[in-house]
Amino acid sequence: MNLGAGVLVVGYGNPLRGDDAVGWHVARAVAEDPRIAGAHVLTVHQLLPELAVDLAEARLAILVDAQEGEPAGAISVTHVAPCAEARGAWTHHLTPAALAALAREVCGQSADVVVVGVGIESTEPGRGLSHAVADAVPRVHEVVTDLVLARA
Repeated sequence: MNLGAGVLVVGYGNPLRGDDAVGWHVARAVAEDPRIAGAHVLTVHQLLPELAVDLAEARLAILVDAQEGEPAGAISVTHVAPCAEARGAWTHHLTPAALAALAREVCGQSADVVVVGVGIESTEPGRGLSHAVADAVPRVHEVVTDLVLARA
């Protein structure tokens, strides 16, 4: 059974800025997980309008991102409803809600969108993940996998 079919996982952030790369690390782990084979996994610097088609083609989209202002390594899960907060600003960077709204407007549908946030310590250029965030990557991977398996 292909449990990842219809699932989009997007890890986003800047891989050259310390903990901001956490989405990329989680996406790599998810891409190698045979339990959810078939999931479409992407890594990007930011949410762009071009992702609207991917969102429209999926039934579930899980967006993994660094979150400032939360304890390093803390994990949050937020279900996002489409909302075109800044309709005229759909140019280069979108919020998850605006991306879902764009997918619905352009393609007529959008996946259920879930944002998995990870509290971060530092976004200093050239640094790798902090210990707390690196230790959280396997837990975040399991949260993403559990979200997919719960929808199977």
